[in-house]
Amino acid sequence: METSRRGVVELAADWKARAMPPLSLGADGPRMATLLKIPEFLFARRSGYHVGVKGEIFFYLWLDQHRQLREPGVTVYLAGDFNNWQHAVGSDEWRMHLTRLDGADVFMWCGRAERFFGAPPMRFKFVTGGHVWLPVPYDAPNAARDDAGNVNFQIIPERTGRHLFAFTLDEPVDLSADIRVRWQNEDGVTLRPGEYFFRQQSDVALGAIVLQGETLFRIFAPRASRVELCLCNDLAYENSPHRYPLSRRDDGVWEVALEQELTGWYYWYHIDGPKNELGRFDPAQRILDPYALATVDRMGPGVVVDLGRWPKPDRSFRTPAWQDLVIAEAHVRDLTARAPIKLADEERRGFTGLRKWVESEEFYLHQLGVNAVELQPVQEFDNREMTEYHWGYMTCNYFSPESSYALQPSQASGVREFQDLVKAFHKRGMAVILDVVYNHVGDPAHLLMVDQYYYFHQDRDGTLSNWSGCGNDLRADAAMARRLITDSCRFMVERYGVDGFRFDLAELLGVDVLREIELELKRVKPDVILIAEPWSFRGHIAGELRDTGWASWNDGYRNFLRDYVRGGGTHETYEYFLKGSPWHFAKWPAQTVNYTESHDDRAWLDVITENPNNDGATPTANDRRRTHLMAAVLFMSVGIPMLSAGQDFLRSKGGVNNTYQRGDLNALDYRRIRRFPATHEYFADWIAFRLGDSGRLLRHYSRASDGFFRFFFANGSGAAVTLYNADHSLGRERLLFAVNPSPHDVDMEIPEDVAAGKWLQLADQEHFFHGRGVRFGMPVASRMQFPPLSCALWIDEGAGKR
Repeated sequence: METSRRGVVELAADWKARAMPPLSLGADGPRMATLLKIPEFLFARRSGYHVGVKGEIFFYLWLDQHRQLREPGVTVYLAGDFNNWQHAVGSDEWRMHLTRLDGADVFMWCGRAERFFGAPPMRFKFVTGGHVWLPVPYDAPNAARDDAGNVNFQIIPERTGRHLFAFTLDEPVDLSADIRVRWQNEDGVTLRPGEYFFRQQSDVALGAIVLQGETLFRIFAPRASRVELCLCNDLAYENSPHRYPLSRRDDGVWEVALEQELTGWYYWYHIDGPKNELGRFDPAQRILDPYALATVDRMGPGVVVDLGRWPKPDRSFRTPAWQDLVIAEAHVRDLTARAPIKLADEERRGFTGLRKWVESEEFYLHQLGVNAVELQPVQEFDNREMTEYHWGYMTCNYFSPESSYALQPSQASGVREFQDLVKAFHKRGMAVILDVVYNHVGDPAHLLMVDQYYYFHQDRDGTLSNWSGCGNDLRADAAMARRLITDSCRFMVERYGVDGFRFDLAELLGVDVLREIELELKRVKPDVILIAEPWSFRGHIAGELRDTGWASWNDGYRNFLRDYVRGGGTHETYEYFLKGSPWHFAKWPAQTVNYTESHDDRAWLDVITENPNNDGATPTANDRRRTHLMAAVLFMSVGIPMLSAGQDFLRSKGGVNNTYQRGDLNALDYRRIRRFPATHEYFADWIAFRLGDSGRLLRHYSRASDGFFRFFFANGSGAAVTLYNADHSLGRERLLFAVNPSPHDVDMEIPEDVAAGKWLQLADQEHFFHGRGVRFGMPVASRMQFPPLSCALWIDEGAGKR
């Protein structure tokens, strides 16, 4: 593939003083026709600083890279080894000033350069007046990680910003060659394709495409020098396949058309390319097609699937509005392994067994009453054999249903099995949300073999970025990586009927990429559910997602409620989270996904238990009561409530913190429903109330009016009483919710105008009162006493009549 004649090279700032011929690209490569200096501030845009010709140093921070800095009153400081880091905050000496540079808004600091030069190189970072440390860009050429895992900028004296030069060549280059920039007879350095390379894209259909009388194979491999297709119609012939060379198009795509409809055949690729620090091209490596619609296992081969023979999903199911969602996070095998129905062993491992369980009258999640299930990853991941349990967060292919969840993966049975599973959930009235992992890939990393440099972030020596903790971070902003994400999500919606997605470690994809994904998917399904896990080891972007159509897992809510039921938290945090984390986290009510347990880390009960070693397998009376308080607060909070499957019957993992390969601990033990039936029923009643008519006062589409809530708190305690619809902005009904998380009685005063309502108690900390007669209900009065670890819910249906 030929590329632009333009590029950028780093040279010594005094290069003109050296006697030399023009620079060249390799022994026989094109020569540089022009060489011009680049403005210093362009270096600062990526590196945070540049050094002027008069010995001054400039530090810059561009606001378009940090939208939250545009809010009124935000201050930014320069901090580093030279001023004791945290001590810089609040200091006029280190405060950065807002200015304009080349038409852009920037924060700037300027001073003499000598004090910033040292050995080892001094480090720096930018921090707000609120002590929020701003992340260092992944591609900063001077980024450096310290022993604690923190990443900072470095100040490197010889990298001043005056060392960058733009060049043009006398002819284009072919990126499939190993190209080096040389100075006279020196070895030189590998030419690194720039931003234009990552904008390379193609709009043609990719994968194995069955047409009338032929099958077309296409793969995007922009730096490949050779691509070979291998085919066989029986796995017994894998070692002696048919081999076909592919031809390279102008757009980085390689293709070959074979005059036969090859449905059910097996295929894979071999790809060769330049051998340098920018790639891992190995012509002997078998590569699974990134667009394979089915695969035998994580290694491949792919299975050719004819979409023309594949029925489209039923479109009669209506995805619930976001504000009406109640989600249960669950794992295919955890739901099925101990399901109390008759299943073959192989069915308990995957889609068919779960489908039969969903269709059963006793299906657990149906009885619980949730209207959405969030399935942990079901795209092909890297478990090594059919029976190996795995959470699925190491994806190897984004189009193929997980092969070990299928009864006959070599026959691509998972395609129909997964489609039938989604259909079964829809018949149960449940939306299907897929947990998807686009921030890194599993083992084998087939995309690394297609083109490491195009698809993955890496430093200058080729070391892969590792903000995911998994050793490789996908370069999601590369055009064809972004297309791979949107194509596969669109495929799951159009061909399987999936209702939405939860993106794992979405911070690594970046807000701009998430916006584009949202735009593309809403063209296909306007009501698609989009949820981000808004953090990674690099940072947290929930605040930046406020102006998008993404909801976010609310880790602050999780931490707050775990603390609150044990007597912690403040009145301010209680009010903030009950209102739906407004503005700072969520600009609109359903933008916060409120939860207290997910697959990660310990189960809820193991976190809050009074038992030693975080083992909640045999919960105490207080463990159970605190779980009830958690449920009550969760379902009375504005936002999308999410449970982890099993929380309602006091699921425990025995205190084990990381169970990603512990199917024995993760499999749901449905016997605990009979052991703790009142707790299971308590959760189900709260869900029914939340989704019922009166629950509309909690399911907000837009932000509530200023007078909608009124809060009353006890002095010296976390106990609180909340009045909902206080201003009648949503009709006549009002709700009154009281909770006392402390281990002792709490007295509270309730305003007379509130106590005067015609209150009917609906629930307490043990159960819901069904019907209108409440024999032992607690009357609302101007002075009330709440027992330890208690809660209560009342409704006033006639407030608007008086």
